[in-house]
Amino acid sequence: MAIVDITVIPIGTKSPSVSEYVADIQKILNKYEEEGKIHYQLTPMNTLIEGELPTLLEVVAAIHEAPFQKGINRVATNIRIDDRRDKKSTMSSKLESVNRHL
Repeated sequence: MAIVDITVIPIGTKSPSVSEYVADIQKILNKYEEEGKIHYQLTPMNTLIEGELPTLLEVVAAIHEAPFQKGINRVATNIRIDDRRDKKSTMSSKLESVNRHL
């Protein structure tokens, strides 16, 4: 299982607020989560998504496309992928590992 850290930045919006675009992206993520394909967590600065890498890449493409569907002409998307293959790794297991050292 892989974890993606993603930030989608619509460029050229009418307002400095982008919460409307973030909400649209969360709706897409909710659909994937309801289908049992991913688990995700919205943070104040990004979104974390865990799932199988091929599915995550599909999700990344879908949420990158979302601002274009609202008429935005430019989108910058920052992606970081943590893909550990020697053992199962989830967002919660990574936090538990750190907490064991506290």
